[in-house]
Amino acid sequence: MNQYDVVIIGGGVVGSAIARELSRYALRICVLEKNLDVCYETSGRNTGVCHGGFAYDTGSLKAKLCVEGNKRMDRLSRELGFSFRRCGKVLVGSTKEDRDRLHEVMEQGQANGVEGLVMIDKEQLHALVPGVVGEFAMFSKNSGIVDPFMMTIALAENAAENGVTYRFDHEVTGISRGSAPYLWRVHTEGETFETRWVINAAGLSCGKISDMLGITGYHIIGSKDDYIILDQRLGKQVPMPIYTVPSNTYMGIHVSVTTDGNVLLGPTAEDTDNLSWYGVEQKNIDYLYAEGQKLWPHFTRADYIRTYSGILPKWVDENGVIQDFRIEIRDDLAPQAVNLVGIESPGLTASDAIADYVIGLMKKREVLSENPAFNPIRKGAVRFARCTPEEQSALIQENPDYGELICRCEKVTKAEILNAIHNPLGVHTMVGIKYRTRAMMGRCQGGYCQMRVTRMIEEELGIRPEDVTYNRKGAHPFFGTVRK
Repeated sequence: MNQYDVVIIGGGVVGSAIARELSRYALRICVLEKNLDVCYETSGRNTGVCHGGFAYDTGSLKAKLCVEGNKRMDRLSRELGFSFRRCGKVLVGSTKEDRDRLHEVMEQGQANGVEGLVMIDKEQLHALVPGVVGEFAMFSKNSGIVDPFMMTIALAENAAENGVTYRFDHEVTGISRGSAPYLWRVHTEGETFETRWVINAAGLSCGKISDMLGITGYHIIGSKDDYIILDQRLGKQVPMPIYTVPSNTYMGIHVSVTTDGNVLLGPTAEDTDNLSWYGVEQKNIDYLYAEGQKLWPHFTRADYIRTYSGILPKWVDENGVIQDFRIEIRDDLAPQAVNLVGIESPGLTASDAIADYVIGLMKKREVLSENPAFNPIRKGAVRFARCTPEEQSALIQENPDYGELICRCEKVTKAEILNAIHNPLGVHTMVGIKYRTRAMMGRCQGGYCQMRVTRMIEEELGIRPEDVTYNRKGAHPFFGTVRK
């Protein structure tokens, strides 16, 4: 029988942030993740924007935790070695109605404690973002962009380095009451975990897990966001995310940039009950193109690299109105269970602050002893393409594998692929290697390097080609041979 002090259900950015913060204490912690890695759903399928906190109702948890999470991002990125850039963000308008709405947004942001919000005129706007279509804007100085893949992976790896156990391919099928001290039994297919505490950080499955805990009544819907990824050649022309004037429920189409220089168009934001379908329809691609051209008309269809989509878990009331984050302990229904419901955007920005909020609730119910061996520092992976020529020469001299390029588009070396294959979480999928190195993420989308990466996985792990997994259980890129 697996016995722990805390079982966290869900290994996305929020679950992994909670795991890392809890590893500061002398606790036996296990994370159960249904996928084969930590960022295959909402945490890895978003814009990667570090939000300022002005878009959320004053007094809400979304506002409070977003503002706090934004302030922590510099420290967090230094400790964990993931990319973050506090580049700012503009919300662009052209009409009197737009100006009035932006003043409302700025007043709300200031009431939320957001600093660095200013209205700028057309000349100032074009100095910040040349080529944008608009007459004025609200500039949010402290907004930024973050690598959502590596942020999630870094949180998880640092948690694992501090003693947290990650169990992938462990979807929770049921939860039942145990007996003291293990008040809960968490059931997966073939295994049961006894634990003193349960934390529901299941993201898209939060409503289902809440029901299993006995906390019923939450209506969760999915908001499907479709995006287009554009070529890196455009990245320098978009120094910060460009947003339209938001409505009360939707931030609108925006043109953003990633920490690696790709430009993103999106999202579409369509309600869905299918929480596992990530296809992008042609009509949505056409819509994103048309709306993006209105805001920043400096790309063509030839600049498309690929499309993708993400799904946000939104908690809505009986009238379909989107609700605030819910982070609770219901002692009457589910003692020693922390229930997180509707953790959508700005969950990425707020994740570290959410973790502290969760631990604060736990500390009201028991004393947590510090872990004297906790180490907050994770050494980030070397990105050969970002090194100076002198640094590259030194790396090659130390390890000749840095001198062999596997991915030409992103200039990813053999040494980086090998390091990713032997990652601390033991993830061996092709997409897991992709997220850790950016191999297969360039202009050709793996046309050159995918087979080479596959061969390296086979050789390093001693497995057959048909046993290589792309991203999900049963997703095998090979099922036979064309010749012997």
